[in-house]
Amino acid sequence: MAFEKKARQNGFSIIAGIDEAGRGPLAGPVVSGAVILSDSFSVPGITDSKKLTPKKRESLYKEIYAHAAGIGIGIVEPEEIDRINILQASLFSMLLAVKDLKIQPQYLLIDGKFPIPSDIPQETVIKGDSLSISIGAASIIAKVTRDRIMYEYHKKYPEYGFDRHKGYPTKTHKQAVKEFGPCPIHRLTFKGVREYVK
Repeated sequence: MAFEKKARQNGFSIIAGIDEAGRGPLAGPVVSGAVILSDSFSVPGITDSKKLTPKKRESLYKEIYAHAAGIGIGIVEPEEIDRINILQASLFSMLLAVKDLKIQPQYLLIDGKFPIPSDIPQETVIKGDSLSISIGAASIIAKVTRDRIMYEYHKKYPEYGFDRHKGYPTKTHKQAVKEFGPCPIHRLTFKGVREYVK
């Protein structure tokens, strides 16, 4: 809570942590979470979603939804990622997550080194998902939301194995793209996909 405490000492009472999931995959959207936690929030075990097992992430996801003061989701689809590039798409998904919050935050804690295009005062925190509880909570919301989307896509395009790798460039995924070509949710500008675009 150190970053949150510092922001409160500086006069900001509504602080949102923001993080994204899905910058690296060859398929599917990039998804961001924005989470506002109250002073009294006390769910243990929140950290960078990548350090947690899927089961633990699901359990914390439910706890965050039960106890957070506000949660917003931002989703940017593959066509837009191809159009504006993955960095811009990630920052845009973070902005959409902030706009999706029912409560307007006064201060933003953003994972990474790039600010988002918003007039709200903000601070970027490298490795923020491990250092700030709000950003850690946002990383869990983003990751679980994205994983669920990819499970749904698996039902539509089972030959790619999205239920297992969630669109990341694993050996089996790259082999499937080579064999079947890209499907409608592949990012056509990404290496490992663009070579097979007809």
